[in-house]
Amino acid sequence: MAAVSLYHSLLSILLFLFISSSLQQTTLHPTDLSVLHDLHSSLHDLPVSKFFSSWDFSSPTSDPCTTFTGVVCSPDDQSPFLRVSVLMLGTGLSDSPGLYGTLPPSICKLTSLTDLVLYPGQVSGEIPSSLGFSLRKLRLLSLSNNLLTGPVPDSLTGLPDLHTLDLSNNRLSGVIPPSLFLSSSPNLKVLILSNNGGLRGEIPSGFSSSQILHLDLSHNSIHGELPQLPITLNYLSASANSVSGTLCTAFSGSSIPDLTFLDLSMNAFSGQIPSNLFSLSSLSTIFLHRNNFTGTLAVPAVPTRLTVLDLSHNWITGPIPAELAGTSSLYLNSNRFVGSVPNELVQSIYTGKMATFYAQHNFLTEFKSITDPLPESVSLCLSYNCMELPLFGSNCPANAGPLQSRPPEQCGSSVRNGDD
Repeated sequence: MAAVSLYHSLLSILLFLFISSSLQQTTLHPTDLSVLHDLHSSLHDLPVSKFFSSWDFSSPTSDPCTTFTGVVCSPDDQSPFLRVSVLMLGTGLSDSPGLYGTLPPSICKLTSLTDLVLYPGQVSGEIPSSLGFSLRKLRLLSLSNNLLTGPVPDSLTGLPDLHTLDLSNNRLSGVIPPSLFLSSSPNLKVLILSNNGGLRGEIPSGFSSSQILHLDLSHNSIHGELPQLPITLNYLSASANSVSGTLCTAFSGSSIPDLTFLDLSMNAFSGQIPSNLFSLSSLSTIFLHRNNFTGTLAVPAVPTRLTVLDLSHNWITGPIPAELAGTSSLYLNSNRFVGSVPNELVQSIYTGKMATFYAQHNFLTEFKSITDPLPESVSLCLSYNCMELPLFGSNCPANAGPLQSRPPEQCGSSVRNGDD
């Protein structure tokens, strides 16, 4: 009987320990619960937004891990409690205006976070400077489309698992930490810092060693030259900055086989456009407009078939290469191109393969019209060149100026090689 009694006692103890452990494993860590309180105090719903309506701290049946919108919890290896692993602040829905307020410094105590997303709203203030020092498990950090100010924290560099960093469309300023572009951020694949305006600095020369796939620095104050690009890159936008120099270094290394989108428009680039740029097998979209490119346009015999090529508003000279006939939308306006429009381009326009051809404000001398009418879907503009305008082709953009030819005195060879 004593043995049976001892057995039942041990069984009761084990059952109690199991139940106690199970209860603790469904309980949020007190530190994380305190941080959620701070977030609820620092951030607020804008009118119509109802994100925080489910964050009820007063109800005894309310469990942040199961009832709070945007909160996901996971077991903690270091304690019997649950920890917040995913935090999505706001709904991201088109009919929700988002949140306002500031990010509390205590958010850095959510040390198990892997994903932190702040949806578009009007959250202001600075990003906590120690965010990266504390949240070492971050894989996704997205704080885009808010009113955040101050610098990009240095602590965000070197995070071992960070894959995506999106701080775009805020009001950030200061120098971008150079290490974000280097292999010291080993798993960073997506870096989006666009439309902040005040971010400055240079892309470091070691950029080619990174593993970045998608880089968007557009509409900032980046300067310096464009270094050699990493072979992993598939999207690059640095438009509307102050980047200068030639493109020779950027495309001097190995091929960039997966690059599909390139936007370097509205900078201060100069020199000749490298011919190997038109040989990148996956490249479909190139925006190089509003720079200071010069020289002739050298295109390989079998170039990449481009969807969009915009070289407008530069100082490019010489004839238009016939090899560009396979481009769907071609913008060469406001340059110094001379000679006849190649027959291959004319054929491509008449068959509708080339949907847009803008070549106004050049020094072209001939467009050999075909008797067939142009497809209605085609946009063609040849105004202000050294030739009589075709009877068609008046569908120029509104900013193209008067539909007329250049005055004859602007069409001599000495004038074409000088200023307009």
